[in-house]
Amino acid sequence: MYYVYVLKKKDSKLLYFGYTDNLIERMKSHRYDRRKNYELVYYEAFKNKEDAQRRERDLKMYGAGRGHLKKRIYKSLE
Repeated sequence: MYYVYVLKKKDSKLLYFGYTDNLIERMKSHRYDRRKNYELVYYEAFKNKEDAQRRERDLKMYGAGRGHLKKRIYKSLE
């Protein structure tokens, strides 16, 4: 499986979008970097790598995609 994930920087509204084939290990690497201090707020799973890469790119490049997602997960972003 491939995962597209959204991290939120604690005490900030800053969001980070990424994709990985190992979500648990990727979260560990984000947590160990104490300077970043991110928390996982959302993820989607894909069977196909290209689908995950396309979704990540859409979230990073297009404001409408981010806006729709933020509306869906607004309580998780508080």
